Amino acid sequence: MDLSKILTISGKNGLFRLISQGKNNFIVESLEDNKRFPAFQNDGVSSLENISIYTHNEAVELEKLFQLIYLKQEKKPLEYKEWKDEQLRSYFEEILPNYDEEKVFISNIRKAYLWYNILLKNDLISVDEPVTEVNTEVETTTNEP
Repeated sequence: MDLSKILTISGKNGLFRLISQGKNNFIVESLEDNKRFPAFQNDGVSSLENISIYTHNEAVELEKLFQLIYLKQEKKPLEYKEWKDEQLRSYFEEILPNYDEEKVFISNIRKAYLWYNILLKNDLISVDEPVTEVNTEVETTTNEP
């Protein structure tokens, strides 16, 4: 799965495919309605490849998170829209048991589920190599004299 050309734009819902890049802008195409438009650097454009989820040990790339959801959902869409916040968090904890509850907000979880469904609908999720469990051990430090 290559997320380098899949973008998110601040203030716009959904995901966008990078079509071309100019000197001062990008031409992007919505993955939901296939409409194309220019996006500029100051629009807050980020590649999904560069976004990670905080855990207590390390950051987990979105690609790995999407693969874990994909396997758990048995390659089916995630029907989460009617879920309450507790259910959203509980399911997320099943997928990524060691996520940092203080740094990962419910809005981040909703966005991850939305993006998963968009990528799945566009057949952009694949498991190219075996997905292993994320390290769930909590690191502790001791202050010994």
